[in-house]
Amino acid sequence: MRTLFLIRHAKSSWDNPGLRDFNRPLNERGLREAPLMAQLLANRGVQPDLLVSSPAKRALTTALFFAEKFGIADEQVLREQDIYEAAPTDILQIISNLPDSAAVVCLFGHNPTFTDVANRFSDDFIDNVPTCGIVQIESEAENWKTMYEGNSRVKAHFFPKEMYK
Repeated sequence: MRTLFLIRHAKSSWDNPGLRDFNRPLNERGLREAPLMAQLLANRGVQPDLLVSSPAKRALTTALFFAEKFGIADEQVLREQDIYEAAPTDILQIISNLPDSAAVVCLFGHNPTFTDVANRFSDDFIDNVPTCGIVQIESEAENWKTMYEGNSRVKAHFFPKEMYK
């Protein structure tokens, strides 16, 4: 059994319009929600074997909040350049190349790609994975290379506005 958590970065700041998209930081809401959503997973008994993040500042900062909650050192969070500006097929390729020694993986990235990938594994249409939204995909695949829509399904999703009204 394999578990993949697709985690969209927390809410980013648009305070500096001249800043490159890649370098946008989290805003106050993002800085508040990322630790709360990490705690939500920890409270559910999740202990990831691997965290993989887009190197974009807002995604990596989100991933580091989760790493802290799970007792994972910052330098152990893998930075995967191909997640930034990825198409859904790119994300599926990244998933297929995950190490088989990791049964539970958190992947941190961006929309609209994460919503598209989540919908490939969902029986119910997900209109939008919001900022700091988490989609849990369970797979019966023996390894990440054999994970596909036929043996993997969205088991749950956790969206901040639904969790912290």
